[in-house]
Amino acid sequence: MELFLNRISDGLSNGATYALIAMALVMIFKATTLINFAQGEFAMFGGFIALVLATEQGIPMWGAVFGSMVITAVCAAGIERTLIRPFDPSDHLPLVIITLGLFLGINALAGIIWRFDPRAFPKLFPSGNALTYGTATLSWYTVGTLVTIAVVSGGLTLLLNKTKIGLAFRAVSSNLESSELVGIKVGPTLQFGWAIAAAVGTLGVCVFVASPFRQLEPNVMVTGLIFAVSAAALGGLDSLGGAIVGGLAIGLVQSIAVPYLGIPSELSLLAAVVVLMLVLLFKPSGLFGTPQVERV
Repeated sequence: MELFLNRISDGLSNGATYALIAMALVMIFKATTLINFAQGEFAMFGGFIALVLATEQGIPMWGAVFGSMVITAVCAAGIERTLIRPFDPSDHLPLVIITLGLFLGINALAGIIWRFDPRAFPKLFPSGNALTYGTATLSWYTVGTLVTIAVVSGGLTLLLNKTKIGLAFRAVSSNLESSELVGIKVGPTLQFGWAIAAAVGTLGVCVFVASPFRQLEPNVMVTGLIFAVSAAALGGLDSLGGAIVGGLAIGLVQSIAVPYLGIPSELSLLAAVVVLMLVLLFKPSGLFGTPQVERV
């Protein structure tokens, strides 16, 4: 039982970080029905910026994280304006190619600047355990990740429901053509979505690599993005709440189901892909996504 509780704790901490990245993917998909394959690399680059701000500029760790979130948000807004907006949003092929190109380019740029040697990331949460039951423990890191995702989800909900730009974003997400007809500036609104997604993704990576068992390097999100995409698809690609549920579910599957079924840890990524395939096969809209309605 104590081992089982430890695995639940690990699954919740992993799942919370997957959920943060999944929420960033959902923000883009809600507005454009496009999966941004460069989302993980945006976030990874932001993680390196936070590391530089903290270790080389002497900025307090959380200040460095917020600073990197602002920087990546500005960069993502610039990329949307220069590389994404000129293309027809209804034609996804050029946009997918662009995001794949950004994925490769950002990864290579990070490798050139910081090399591919893993680097320890400073702690964001206190060391030690918040709760102990026999040999089972609940670390402050797990508590911190869960609190972080609660704060981010609450903040995004307020932003989208209570602000003018948030309401515009929801309108564009619901019907792009009608939004244009009522005078909403679609381009800047989508730019806002890209910026917010980059900021949330950067926070997710910073929390992810702040674990005592992980380090920051340019390929840190290559597999993490697959877990995040699986989480977003499981919860529903247009549901922020679904991204949280999907992320936690994928984390628990990775930490509990894979070991108890005797699946080697090296195949945990395959388990996430299997979950993704099953969701797409039996419930394409996800658990909380909006089913597409075709009118004839």
